[in-house]
Amino acid sequence: MDAALRSGPVSAALPSASLDLTRAARTGEPEVILGQSKTPDQIAELVGALLDAGVTPVIATRCSTAHAAAVPDAAYDPVSRLLVAREQRLDPALGRVVIACAGTGDLPVATEAIGTLHAFGIVTEALVDIGVAGLHRVLDALPKLRSADVIVAVAGMEAALPTVIAGLVPAPIVAVPTSVGYGAAYEGVTALLGMLASCAPGVAVVNIDNGFGAAMVARRILLSRRPA
Repeated sequence: MDAALRSGPVSAALPSASLDLTRAARTGEPEVILGQSKTPDQIAELVGALLDAGVTPVIATRCSTAHAAAVPDAAYDPVSRLLVAREQRLDPALGRVVIACAGTGDLPVATEAIGTLHAFGIVTEALVDIGVAGLHRVLDALPKLRSADVIVAVAGMEAALPTVIAGLVPAPIVAVPTSVGYGAAYEGVTALLGMLASCAPGVAVVNIDNGFGAAMVARRILLSRRPA
């Protein structure tokens, strides 16, 4: 068995879940709770157990205001639906992530990425409403895009933003398709396929509306750049 699994309790067995307590030692980040479909009492129980175990940060995604009311010790953002306790201190030495958001409708997903990165102490900057329907907006944002170590590009509709950015900057792009768009957008499937079919190199794609997953990919990219 891996040494990280030998060093202490592997899991905390609770009535509603078995929490992974050695994930941070194995992977560099602790277990994160998916709030969707869980009751407020379950969220309170899980967050409390992670806090008691000394986990940092403690994050629950896709939470409601009812979940937040059950965990008064955690901060809640209704836009991203993130519930966060015990954030890590911001550390500019880790690098800087720019979150480029194609439209205002994509903000909930972009904000989930921003909140997750902040919880892990990573400096971010948001560029909102720079979609390719107004290409001048992307060009105006180029100085900030070119200063990023990693870019998270969030877009719905036809989702061309990551391809355009990847043709202009050297940073790796983590592309996030969103479910924003009319009928032929197929609740984000069109955006997903468009990003996967990007003709520009350096674009990696996560699942539809997965701002959290994009943030974790960006974090691992930053950590891989650090000297051993």
